[in-house]
Amino acid sequence: MSKKALGPSMVRLLVGAGKAAPTPPVGPALGARGVKSMDFCKEFNARTTHLTPGIPVPTVITVQPDRSFTFVTKTPPTSYFLKKAAGIDQGTGKPGHGVAGTVSLKHVYELAKIKATDDHLKHLPLQSIASTIIGSAKTLGIAVVP
Repeated sequence: MSKKALGPSMVRLLVGAGKAAPTPPVGPALGARGVKSMDFCKEFNARTTHLTPGIPVPTVITVQPDRSFTFVTKTPPTSYFLKKAAGIDQGTGKPGHGVAGTVSLKHVYELAKIKATDDHLKHLPLQSIASTIIGSAKTLGIAVVP
């Protein structure tokens, strides 16, 4: 079966806002599918100029059989926001045993409002999104205080 007979392929990348370059991970991931990585980099950097440079942006790239592509950017990962809010660089080595930092419940709801703009979370109530954020905080060793 030839590759042209296949449908669109999906590539998931975590790229810093405004920092896309045809180096790994972008170059090899797109080059393997025959897409010019420089075209993606220019368009991605233009689309993420409103964000603080370097913020990790999850991106889903759909590559068509004719080597054209479209991509969707999502909000930065929850763990990134939690670590920023708690003022830490990384979570605890032993989740559930040590506390690396704290965030307030107000921070959690602010993050939930940001995450609610993602397409895959739009149908969920804010309280459900907030509870998943609290779960992520516990995994990182961040205590949620009222």
